[in-house]
Amino acid sequence: MTESQGTYEQPHSYSSPVNPEWPPPPPYQPAVAAPEPGKKRARGPMGLLAAVAIVAAAVGGGTAYAFQELTGKDTVATAGSTTTVVPSSKKGDVAAIAAAVSPSVVEINATLQNGSSTGSGVIITSNGEIVTNNHVVSGATSVKVRTSDGRSYTAEVVGTDSSKDLALIKLKGASGLKAAALGDSGGVQVGDTVVAIGSPEGLTGTVTSGIVSALNRDVTVSTDENQGQDGEGQWPFQFGGREFNGDTGSSTTTYKAIQTDASLNPGNSGGALIDASGHVIGINSAMYSSASQASSSSDAGSIGLGFAIPIDTVKSDLAKLRAGSDS
Repeated sequence: MTESQGTYEQPHSYSSPVNPEWPPPPPYQPAVAAPEPGKKRARGPMGLLAAVAIVAAAVGGGTAYAFQELTGKDTVATAGSTTTVVPSSKKGDVAAIAAAVSPSVVEINATLQNGSSTGSGVIITSNGEIVTNNHVVSGATSVKVRTSDGRSYTAEVVGTDSSKDLALIKLKGASGLKAAALGDSGGVQVGDTVVAIGSPEGLTGTVTSGIVSALNRDVTVSTDENQGQDGEGQWPFQFGGREFNGDTGSSTTTYKAIQTDASLNPGNSGGALIDASGHVIGINSAMYSSASQASSSSDAGSIGLGFAIPIDTVKSDLAKLRAGSDS
């Protein structure tokens, strides 16, 4: 028998051939079954991971929006590693930051029993939830809001927290508004570039810029809703044992604030303090004016000492405000 004529079975063990001159048979290898027609081979780990990565990349950008549309709920836009407000090439560009965030800042006019109050607010949901200072709407009998594009709305006060000088108001009949991206004030450092947007003296959408001058400043403000702003639109506060812009009264609260030299003027209260990436890191709340300046509205103005409530404080207080707290 020649090699071409020989046939081999596939035994489980090999025995030596009868004729020692014959070459040994090839090593036994189990036959690989061909895949059945119509069935696909299972993906290997790398292929599966690649497929998942592609799907995640394709869906990631629209996941939050799609979830919001399906559930019918409005969610606060919280800045994360993928949140882009201004392009990275425009980081720190005041013009780019102003263009991106100005639509999210509003002017607030509150009618009080003893007068009126003017301030600013930051839109946090597309259906019109707005964060502002408690002292802007405290004791208000009615609240009017004007957006950056000139639209006017009536608003209701949802909840207030005088201990943090924060309030949440809600526009009536609003939808499709541009919500600001709330950043992380825990990562703010002294010297960081910041932009302030608000409505000082009723000048809607005023933009100023500066830096973070200090952190964790103990600012004391009044919790008495009858205290209100003075006739020049100033809000009295205490710092370092001294009173500024008037008498805060006997009922006060103290909070930790971000200090900035970005120009703040009467009417900036409740507006946005924004970082170089376009994320809101604070709610502007107090500005210093000397006693001589406060005596005249024509002289009152910023001298580079402004204070903002850290946005992390705002985020931690949102649930309480939404629940209708009035404290």
